[in-house]
Amino acid sequence: MTEELEQILLQLTQPDNAVIQQATAQLKETFKDPAIIPALCTVMSNSQNPQIRQSAAVMLRLRVKKHWKKISPNDRECLKAVVLQAFMQETEHAVQHSISQLCAVLVKHETPDRWPALLQLLNQSTKSSNPHDRQVGLLLLNKVIDSNPEPFKPHYGQLLQLLSTVLQDHNNPTALYYCILTLTAITAYIESIIPFKLLGLSVSAQDKASEAMEVLNELMESEVSIIVPHVADIVRFCIEVGSDTTLSDSLRVKALSCIAFLIKLKSKVVLKQKLVNPILQAIFPILTAAPSPGEQDPEDEEDDSGDGTDDDNPKHCAAQVIDTMALHMPPEKLFQQLMPFIQACLASENPYQRKGGLMSLAVLAEGCADHMRTNMLSSVLQTVCQSLSDSNQVVRSAALFALGQFSQHLQPDVSKYCSELMPLLLGYLSSLNQAKVGHVTKAVYALENFIENIGSDIEPYLPTLMDTMLSALNSTENLKIKELAVSAIGAIANAAKTLLVPYFTQVIESLKDFLTTTTDEMRSVQTQSLDTLSVLARTIGEDVFSPLAAECVQLGLNLIETCDDPDLRRCTYSLYSAVSTVSPDCLTPHLTAITTVMLLALKSNEGIMAHFEDDKTFVLLDDDDDEEDKDIDDVLEDETEADVHDIAGFSVENAYIAEKEDACDALGEIAFNSGTAFQPFLESCFKQVYEMRDFAHEDVRRSAFGAMGQFCRAQHKVWTENPTEVNHQALQKLLDVVIPCFVEAVRTENERQVVMGILETMNSVIKSCKEEVFRNPSRLKEISHVISDVLKKKTACQDGGGYESDDEEQQAEYDAMLQEFAGEGIPLLASSVPADIFAPFLNDLLPLIMSKAKFSCTVADRSFSVGTIGEILQALGSVSGGQRVAGRLSNRLLPVLVAGVKDSDPEVRNNSVFGLGCLAEVAGSIVVSDYPMMLSVFSNLLAKESDLRVIDNLCAALCRMIMSNVGAVPLEQVVPALVAHLPLKQDLEENKTVSSCLAMLYKHNPALVQYTLDQCFTVIPKFFILSSTESQNTLTVLMKDIAQQHPADFQRAVTSLPGEEQAKLSAAISAS
Repeated sequence: MTEELEQILLQLTQPDNAVIQQATAQLKETFKDPAIIPALCTVMSNSQNPQIRQSAAVMLRLRVKKHWKKISPNDRECLKAVVLQAFMQETEHAVQHSISQLCAVLVKHETPDRWPALLQLLNQSTKSSNPHDRQVGLLLLNKVIDSNPEPFKPHYGQLLQLLSTVLQDHNNPTALYYCILTLTAITAYIESIIPFKLLGLSVSAQDKASEAMEVLNELMESEVSIIVPHVADIVRFCIEVGSDTTLSDSLRVKALSCIAFLIKLKSKVVLKQKLVNPILQAIFPILTAAPSPGEQDPEDEEDDSGDGTDDDNPKHCAAQVIDTMALHMPPEKLFQQLMPFIQACLASENPYQRKGGLMSLAVLAEGCADHMRTNMLSSVLQTVCQSLSDSNQVVRSAALFALGQFSQHLQPDVSKYCSELMPLLLGYLSSLNQAKVGHVTKAVYALENFIENIGSDIEPYLPTLMDTMLSALNSTENLKIKELAVSAIGAIANAAKTLLVPYFTQVIESLKDFLTTTTDEMRSVQTQSLDTLSVLARTIGEDVFSPLAAECVQLGLNLIETCDDPDLRRCTYSLYSAVSTVSPDCLTPHLTAITTVMLLALKSNEGIMAHFEDDKTFVLLDDDDDEEDKDIDDVLEDETEADVHDIAGFSVENAYIAEKEDACDALGEIAFNSGTAFQPFLESCFKQVYEMRDFAHEDVRRSAFGAMGQFCRAQHKVWTENPTEVNHQALQKLLDVVIPCFVEAVRTENERQVVMGILETMNSVIKSCKEEVFRNPSRLKEISHVISDVLKKKTACQDGGGYESDDEEQQAEYDAMLQEFAGEGIPLLASSVPADIFAPFLNDLLPLIMSKAKFSCTVADRSFSVGTIGEILQALGSVSGGQRVAGRLSNRLLPVLVAGVKDSDPEVRNNSVFGLGCLAEVAGSIVVSDYPMMLSVFSNLLAKESDLRVIDNLCAALCRMIMSNVGAVPLEQVVPALVAHLPLKQDLEENKTVSSCLAMLYKHNPALVQYTLDQCFTVIPKFFILSSTESQNTLTVLMKDIAQQHPADFQRAVTSLPGEEQAKLSAAISAS
């Protein structure tokens, strides 16, 4: 049998499918023979072909894993003896590796104490004076302990002594590597070890040093608490490796990535141990290094596609380290140490130094946006604008990248510089040589990010922008330029919206050829055209786009039929989603086809690569004995599933990640917009999206949670429109799955961005479904507690730190943002349940919010604190028992809000004024005794306030006080001051409050209004023009009465208005 088995295994290695299939069938028959175990042992030990020996070892391992109980006791003992003998006599490393994995599986069934020969072999080999024997012994030790650490616990003391000795042996890097792997396997089982003698790992053996750093990364993620005492050693080692230009780029990249990962996980420890400055001193020379003579940095290279290269390199990773610092450290502490490096770079004569300074500023923008907006926006924009005119192209390109980053992350403040920046961008774009595609790409990147956020301010530049882009579409042969122009039109549409209508027909005509192309070289232009078409659907206006909606849906279906490309499919999903916002009925006939394709995309493993252990060089066809007739493909599938633990890891192509992400987003939005028509598909779509909540990539997880929330809102909408018991039960069934899932994920998810998305989605579900979320009595407690956990920094994605912070108020902006998302849920809870039920939870949550109002906190925190208090009070006004609860809270909240009114920041003042007005409105007579103090505070503020939004909110707060307790307000003093500051200038949402107050005053105290009649005549007609329909209805009744009582004076006031506004006003009064 042995010879027959060896011949079959040899055939399995042949590059001929027919031979492999025949051998596979023979192998299945052979495996039914009870003598298969001894035969495989003989082949593993005696075959002259190392590949066959390895195959036999792998087959034995899988046989033991699946059928241990079916192996006879004699065969078990024989196998244990043979495997150790084969391991020690083996000379090929790949075969040794496979046999060591076989030993590891055996240890799971036969504990070390029942296999003394194994312990004896490990003891002899790991202590051998022969370096090779020691290396092989450590390989075996690593595999058996890694598979089953628990039974080795009695030997840990002896084991640590051995490994400590090995760590001193700098001349055997392979042994060091297996030593580190073994330490990693047992870290969870021991209290204190010193696993990081990494400086002893000879970087001359670069492959092992590289693998060791991967192990270190894995250890940081799984057992981060153990590495905290060794952070300084790890950082110093990684700095040394990352800075050594004699080493390979891949090794340096791993070292720098290790530093970034450590900052992400334990930023507080890095700060506390004063490691920021040493890190910056190491990475700035890397970031600013000039390339070798005759070469360029990858991002500065030009090629036909303009894509350059995306490969990681040390310079790129150095920038990522700064980016990670910005995302995970308090800006005040980071900038204090970072700015001297940046300023020195920007002042340098060396263009690569100047480039490094600009790149540093650029990557800071996302994580430190508030700090940069508040403290340095003007100066950094001036630096970038000057650099756009630099004599060196490398610096100009970096300036364009920085401007793009600022435009994306420093909104809305950066848009105020529109008149300065737009001419620069337009001039730069028009003067570029279009052959230099890489520079055009950077210019368009900066332009897109800037114009997307300027709204109607784009109007003066629209003719130039559209002429430039349409000309590029029609005149250039360069496909990359066409793609960039199509992308820019999408960005322009996002800002211009209906202002783009005059260009719509021309744009659609230009896109048609791209949308229907069938050539591969046009694919990128086609996908970008689909993206831009989706933007137009959302922005150009329903009346303009609806006639094209059905044609767009058919276009998407045709493209999916004819082209198998994940990027193209992704874009069709976005197009369907956009069409659902303007014409959902066009999707209804095609929902079966549309949802089928998206669900297939979510289920598909296409683009997912499994990385197997070294010996997975073939597939074993070892089916169960009682499934002899099973199809060969099923056997293959079963083996793949059974051996999932042989997989070392997964990687997913970006295009397939984006497809899954967009499929989730689209399914959620289409479900909500399609309403009842989507009901037949809701359950199947929900089940598949729910499965994606554990997907490996964070963007897919975030989108899956978002879609789950949309499904809840969609079902609530259907129930509201058709309130049957069946629809109500379906809603409750969804909420019973989704809400606990959200709560659990907020606590356990490691990625901060995913948690932000979950909190935002949960808030939208509560806002839409309100009391329906809380039909289950436990929900209020669960959600309140998880909000509290986020505010207390107790969730998995929040760095609790290894040390207590000296300045607890200082934290990374994204950490503060996460807490803001949680805090935004509190007013939503308050508006969804009776106040008395929510009161105990509110009492626990309020101190966490109020603590952020202290002067030592950041402006963003102070604004968030008083703003949330105001929204909570406003919410209490909409539920039963709200007045009582607000009254009980007034003594705690008044000092915080009054202090906020005196804050140096206008947004904090604005939110505090709003909060005081809401307190007066909701608490009613309970706070009447505080009116004199509140009016005094408002009077002092009004005398010196220059911010128009604050003044608008102050007027609204006075109106709330008047409507709540008119008798407690000295109207003769307050009303003239109020009317003098009307109409509202910026916060037009408060027109409703002010118009209601004026109508109430005129009805109940006409003499007072008569006293201010001249002012009212001037203000009220203007006020009417600026108001919403609801406010206009209130004002119309008031104005009609005034017009009847004082016709001449009223007519004079109306005549002072522009003709169009006169007509609008007269028509409203005539119609009432």
